[in-house]
Amino acid sequence: MAEQGSTDTTKDDSMTQPIDSTDSSGDGGAKTNPPVSVSQFMMSNKTESIMWLLRLFTLVSTFFFLFPIFGVAEGEHFYQRALLANALTSACRLHQRLPRFQFSRAYVTQALLEDSCHYLLYSLIFITSYPITLCLVPVAVFSLLHATAYTRKILDIIGPNSIPWVRSFLDKMTTHQQSLFKFIACNEILLTPATVFILLGGRAHLFLPFFYYRFLTLRYASQRNPYCRTLFYELRVAIEQMTARPSCPILIRSACHKAIKLICKLAPGS
Repeated sequence: MAEQGSTDTTKDDSMTQPIDSTDSSGDGGAKTNPPVSVSQFMMSNKTESIMWLLRLFTLVSTFFFLFPIFGVAEGEHFYQRALLANALTSACRLHQRLPRFQFSRAYVTQALLEDSCHYLLYSLIFITSYPITLCLVPVAVFSLLHATAYTRKILDIIGPNSIPWVRSFLDKMTTHQQSLFKFIACNEILLTPATVFILLGGRAHLFLPFFYYRFLTLRYASQRNPYCRTLFYELRVAIEQMTARPSCPILIRSACHKAIKLICKLAPGS
């Protein structure tokens, strides 16, 4: 929060195309002749196809959690299913990003640098907790964003002008991608006090806020997705401007400045 992160979109592939902050669902860069059917295309890209299906399942599970058509109890099951699907997606992407497994500190350090590892940990943190609606927002929006490229390829195979309303929706998602990444980062930050309130309400285990703080430090230090630290910086500037107004009560100004100092001390690299 102490300083603004780099936002150079020319070097950050997670910001220039609909790819995972967990990261991209890449095809290996090789272009081949398009298959004659959707099934052949999916079979020729098995890992990407599995991740695409898992992301769609995450979206469906999130929908049924938010709108418990089958009952509240079943809605809670959909909460866990959404996080489980996100964990599996992140694990698949992490497997693509990392070299062959080695039982070493260097390997673990490299894994913790990957955004997909962050969201694998994120899912494991919340999957056994009391259902938190805010928790599923980053998961669902990421799944929607990172399913767009593969969905567009599926539509191209079906036909160049197939399902135009879906194509229009995908285009809008791509256009507003950076705003959506900022929205996700805002949710990640707001979840910090939410975990404390849930703990005080007796609906979470004691270590939930500490585990989540560790996740947030990983997001803050992310090399691929700088939106979390950028948003921290923007929030700090906005609060400092608000408290600098003569109409701001001294008590609120003092509390805000103390909170900023505390967060700066907790930020990675401070």
